[in-house]
Amino acid sequence: MAFSHRTVKTNGIDMHVAEIGEGKPVVFVHGFPELWRSWHNQMPAVADAGYRAVAPDMRGYGRTTAPAEVDAYSVQNLTGDLCGLLDDLGVEKALFVGHDWGAWAMWFMCLLHPDRVEALCNLSVAYAPRSAGPPIQMMRQIFGENFFYQIYFQEVGPADAELGRDPRKTVRRFAWSVSGEAAEGRDENALFQMMPAKDTGFLDQMADPPAGKMAWFTKEDEDYFVEEFSRTGYFGPLSWYRNIDRNWETTPELADAKVMQPVLFIAGAGDPVIRMLAPDGMRETVPNLKGIDIVPGAGHWIHMEKPDEVNTRLLKFISDVGY
Repeated sequence: MAFSHRTVKTNGIDMHVAEIGEGKPVVFVHGFPELWRSWHNQMPAVADAGYRAVAPDMRGYGRTTAPAEVDAYSVQNLTGDLCGLLDDLGVEKALFVGHDWGAWAMWFMCLLHPDRVEALCNLSVAYAPRSAGPPIQMMRQIFGENFFYQIYFQEVGPADAELGRDPRKTVRRFAWSVSGEAAEGRDENALFQMMPAKDTGFLDQMADPPAGKMAWFTKEDEDYFVEEFSRTGYFGPLSWYRNIDRNWETTPELADAKVMQPVLFIAGAGDPVIRMLAPDGMRETVPNLKGIDIVPGAGHWIHMEKPDEVNTRLLKFISDVGY
């Protein structure tokens, strides 16, 4: 069984979609800075279980349209793209799997379009209730003159240029530095140490992978990522961050909202994101939470680092919810 590729017209853009298998759709939503290929170890397993595994390049990524306007990457558009994908698939709802920013988008999908989500397996980024104020404004107050990547990403230009200058360096450093291997024996706060914002870049807090490490990220994976980001640059992916405050401002109705769909949450024990946003609070805000699974030895790229562990948990979840 091989992947097939096609282009879907949705919400005013052309969305590149990879697919494998037949049956009810299981839709995989990647994060930053990833591509549909991040899921290539999950999709065949889901297809073998009797489902149609569908993984788009999200708006701004890969072979999907990358609008030139920052506000085109609002959460309303990101979730609208997924609704249009479901329409193309001919289904009212589907089971989704999200990672990183894909997980974040899927929390909004559950809230803004609850009738389109049958169930959700999210990786790495836990659900967080609406903050008291615009998130980036609050981050600026916390970090002051110190560097924090989400603040750094807000201005169009500097981060785009830094990440795009040498895409292979960017891909390799980011893949390694938040992996489970890199986390072994490291101070868990090392990636978030306070550094002066002036003259500090995103990659300055990261390192190249040591020789013989990162076997989970193959040369074929690396080359595919490098080729795509060399062609597209990083404006689209970064613009998801540039809408954080806009998303907050345009969704006041989500105050005190809870995610009601069946949810499984999976993360790596070495993922720095669960240090930033602990998942335990979901026991109150996600009433139909089926589990919080923390996988030893895995980092942020858990679906690539530990595919068998993720696949086993995902397939059990799909079965348990009766999809």
